[in-house]
Amino acid sequence: MIIIHILQAIIFSIIALFIFYVFTLSIFALFNKKKRDFTADRYRKFAIVIPAHNEELLISQTLYSLFSLIYPKNKYEVFVIADNCTDQTAQIATNIGATVLERNHETLKGKGHALRFAFSEILNKDEFEGIIVFDADSQISGNYLCVMNHYMENGSRVIQSSDLVQPQPGVWSSEMTRIGFTLYNLVRPLGRNFLKLSMGLRGNGMCFHPEVLKNIPWKAYSLTEDIEYGILLMLKGEHIQFAPEATVTAKMPENSKNAESQRERWEIGRYPIIARYSIPLIKKFFRTGKITYLDTFTDLIMPPMVNLMILILIFSMLNLIPALFGIGSFLLFTVLWGGLFLLSIIHLLIGFKAADVDRDLYKALIHVPKYAIWKLMLYLKAFSNGKQEDWVRTAREQKVATDSSQS
Repeated sequence: MIIIHILQAIIFSIIALFIFYVFTLSIFALFNKKKRDFTADRYRKFAIVIPAHNEELLISQTLYSLFSLIYPKNKYEVFVIADNCTDQTAQIATNIGATVLERNHETLKGKGHALRFAFSEILNKDEFEGIIVFDADSQISGNYLCVMNHYMENGSRVIQSSDLVQPQPGVWSSEMTRIGFTLYNLVRPLGRNFLKLSMGLRGNGMCFHPEVLKNIPWKAYSLTEDIEYGILLMLKGEHIQFAPEATVTAKMPENSKNAESQRERWEIGRYPIIARYSIPLIKKFFRTGKITYLDTFTDLIMPPMVNLMILILIFSMLNLIPALFGIGSFLLFTVLWGGLFLLSIIHLLIGFKAADVDRDLYKALIHVPKYAIWKLMLYLKAFSNGKQEDWVRTAREQKVATDSSQS
């Protein structure tokens, strides 16, 4: 019995640290409401890079969004990297006005290799003062380049914008992902901004000073190449600035089956990064004393919030049963686990308040149990199938193309 309680106390302490960590960031996020003036005396010229593999269904809406930005048209150029494409992606992008760079390689596939190819081409040109990366299924806020220009003119060398999900009320899998993106890509970074900590890269909406990419070449080819390169930059001493005023949103699949490869890539792909960079981040923290490295380490190893809530509920129920039979020690743990679950809910609601979310996102919370079961089944499937080595593009849905053509 004592051993069981000791083990349970250790597990409780670890999970409690994670919950208090995100709770604290959500509290600080409430105070990060500074308004900025994005008018400029000088406009930098940007290269916008879109890696695209067979994206004929979505590339047009992304390009129309980019060519509608509120920024001098002669101060940015859009590059589409048609990477191992077998459809009409290149032709569509050319017709709309993008500069298309075609890349074909039988073995070196995936977003990381496409970005390395694009950067090597663009960095040969001295005209660009900033390089931005967007996914091919994105909608970009009209002020985007004005915001990036403002931060770069004020000394930022690496910037990450808000990377969120387009609302789809009624589509439970998409709305659950929207909750996750809101908390992970907006609320926590807002808290870090208040504390002046470095932001991680999220893959969509990354902005780089050309000198950064020249001095620290892109060599991230893992399933989560954005996280990996962001950590590499931080270990080299680069500060990644969060720019919440600029937003990029992507539309998630309506069919939960089509979201499986994406979710597996995001979550399973983190494990090799954890194994590779945990010790360097801890060493860097003790060597420099900078909290930002400890924050990045904690963010890297922390399981998704819904996973923690599932564990909290499981332990609560396991303790509740013997507690009902009058065993006092289990009653104490039941109260502790229950209090931790309540703190998780409070964190969620504070995060929603800090992000000023719409009413539909509150309504989507009813789908959390269904989402939790879906994730458990996904983990079982992923581990039974073995490790995913190659990047797999999320399946696109024909309905998306139809909708975008009417907008």
